Amino acid sequence: MARGPRYKVPLKRRRLGLTNYYKRAKLVISGKPRLVVRKTARHITVQVVTAKPEGDYTHAAAYTKELETRFGWKAGTKDTPAAYLVGLLAGLRAKSKGIEEAVLDIGLHRPTKGAKVFAAALGAIDAGLKVPMDEGVAPDESRIRGEHIAHYAKVLKEENPELFKKRFSKYLEKGLDPEHLPEHFEEVKARILAAFGAS
Repeated sequence: MARGPRYKVPLKRRRLGLTNYYKRAKLVISGKPRLVVRKTARHITVQVVTAKPEGDYTHAAAYTKELETRFGWKAGTKDTPAAYLVGLLAGLRAKSKGIEEAVLDIGLHRPTKGAKVFAAALGAIDAGLKVPMDEGVAPDESRIRGEHIAHYAKVLKEENPELFKKRFSKYLEKGLDPEHLPEHFEEVKARILAAFGAS
């Protein structure tokens, strides 16, 4: 452990690996709302937040759990299609509150090309929110729609039916054939857009 008269103990959230204060300071100094994307083991959360002296103020938020309860989503809540849809939902809510632009805040997540955090950001952009992001980092359209999951499910169903039932048990319990995920994605996306009078 570092020692000496000039050593400063890092702030608690930095020590715990929860906040990168250098990155956060740059985002706050921009003066724009932040599109905050966070992943947990089971869900993805997207919020549009403004930093104020008394603390962060959340203008709009969306959670993948809502996709199930409000829009009939039957697939996974932590995959790329769900990330896009929750970003779309948060973006539409932010637009309805008069917010036009935001800067992307992915926290301590690694900025890997095609990552779910960029799928969520793309959803917010498609909702009409101006979010600076290189087009090359977002997942392609086929991954957004879940075509890679549908293809894997089809192959697995033919080669190992038992493993197919095990891997996609949650889908099957809810009555969704994973091979039809792209169509289901489009249905849920249409419901979200319709809820805000968009198309």
